[in-house]
Amino acid sequence: MSSSERQQQFETAIKALPGIRPDARIAANFGFSNSARVLEGGLFACTNNLETYSEKLVRGTGAPLEQMVLLCVLTFPPHDEVYFAISVRSDAAKLNAGLAKLFHEGEARNAALVAAAKKTGSISNNVKFYITDTSNLYFHNYDFKESLREALAKGELDPDCLARIDTIHFAIWPPAASARRSLLARSFVGYLGDLIGRERVHELRVWDEAGSVSAEMRRMPASIPIGELEAAVTALGGHYPGGEVRRFHAALNFLQHKHFVILAGLSGTGKTQLALKYARAVHGLKTMKDLDPFLFICPVRPEWTDPTGLTGYFDVLSNRYMVPPFLEAVLLATAHRDSPVFVVLDEMNLARVEYYFSDVLSGVETGEALQLHSSGVPLEGSTGTTVPAVLPLPENLFIVSTINIDETTNAVSDKVLDRAMVIDMSAVDLAGFFANLEVREPALKDARTACEPRLLAAQELMHPQNLGFGYRVAEEVVRYHAFATTTLGQDADATVDELMVQKVLVKLRGSEKQRPMLTGLQKALPLTRSEAYLSRLLSDLDEFGSFQASR
Repeated sequence: MSSSERQQQFETAIKALPGIRPDARIAANFGFSNSARVLEGGLFACTNNLETYSEKLVRGTGAPLEQMVLLCVLTFPPHDEVYFAISVRSDAAKLNAGLAKLFHEGEARNAALVAAAKKTGSISNNVKFYITDTSNLYFHNYDFKESLREALAKGELDPDCLARIDTIHFAIWPPAASARRSLLARSFVGYLGDLIGRERVHELRVWDEAGSVSAEMRRMPASIPIGELEAAVTALGGHYPGGEVRRFHAALNFLQHKHFVILAGLSGTGKTQLALKYARAVHGLKTMKDLDPFLFICPVRPEWTDPTGLTGYFDVLSNRYMVPPFLEAVLLATAHRDSPVFVVLDEMNLARVEYYFSDVLSGVETGEALQLHSSGVPLEGSTGTTVPAVLPLPENLFIVSTINIDETTNAVSDKVLDRAMVIDMSAVDLAGFFANLEVREPALKDARTACEPRLLAAQELMHPQNLGFGYRVAEEVVRYHAFATTTLGQDADATVDELMVQKVLVKLRGSEKQRPMLTGLQKALPLTRSEAYLSRLLSDLDEFGSFQASR
């Protein structure tokens, strides 16, 4: 869509508003040189040539306007445009009187020019319009002002050329599938509210947001053949040979009203990546770099002791309701009920789940609405959207949580486990993963050849002791080896030895029960640094009856 088409559509939408009179003067000011800009103490809105109108007004040959609407635009990088319409109706008479005064002043200045220079005056009635921080539209027909605050202090703002602004309607291009429009654009809208009062600034839906959402993003997961999803996840780089995609798909979709799955198990086995790749596969995205507006990641923080990390809170300092990613996902799913919206609670049990998740859990199970605040009217949200007092969890919201089981996490209670499907993802297929990695990136062949035997041997001994490692560790070992040997020129075997100590053996800990594992690793890793490292752990075991690599 061209800019001229957007401008015409915005103007059409403004003319259709109930508060716009049929005889209102609609002045479009969309030229690049006429673009709005923020000033100290206000905003330059536009310039409009009113010489013909003002002359008719003064001569009595034209009817005074009953309403003026100035159509303006401000562009933000990279591509966001804020279209806004300034309406003056209640002070139309004062606006007319001010324009007539400016016309007389212009004529007087032109007459003075003619008398002094013996030539025709050249001053026209190009009127500059500004929005002041006192809720007024200020206008004049001489040089631009760089600071309204300074002009006010100098007494340069003629009170006869100030008219009260009734409303400002705005629309943002491009229409977004989420509330995450440009922060600059949203901040500008907030600035308009600061200038004239937020109650007088209204958003106008000019462009159909559904038009910016692909057909693939408007299909529910249950309607997609599982083979198509498995192929898409694999194409996105996923390696799940144990049927994890199929089980995950079934767990998310077997109930129409509840979609809540917990992915548990060993760190680094691709739990979070499964959720991300599945969401992108459902939405028809082909690469992990593609922005998915219907996918939200919420990292859980250890200090969460109440629901505000998920459902937000009212901030008295900014006078806005703070909208965290989880609540943003709920609001988006509510607005786009024909699109599946995925939200991932990453490392859910870093905090006590019952402390922060109980309200959401009740909503998932019973369908009860979330109680967000007690105000009788919706509050302005920090993302620019309005936040109602109560908000049910929509059926197109898909919640996926990941949990790790180790000494840094909290146990998940039966109350939570009973309300979710729990999929264990501790099993790993390193050999298959390495093969797929080399297919995707042939340049890693040499690094894979050097690292794979050592990693497989270590995994075989460590996994039965619940000390195994996942795909993340394996891939980083291979990539580190490729970088160190090709870029730094390091010896291949020495680099493998270095990596085993730095990335794999650091996970070791245990007691006498794990002695066979340590001795087995010594035989499987006949490498200088690795042998010395394992010898130290065996010495600790002999002396203290236990050992821990990271101490």
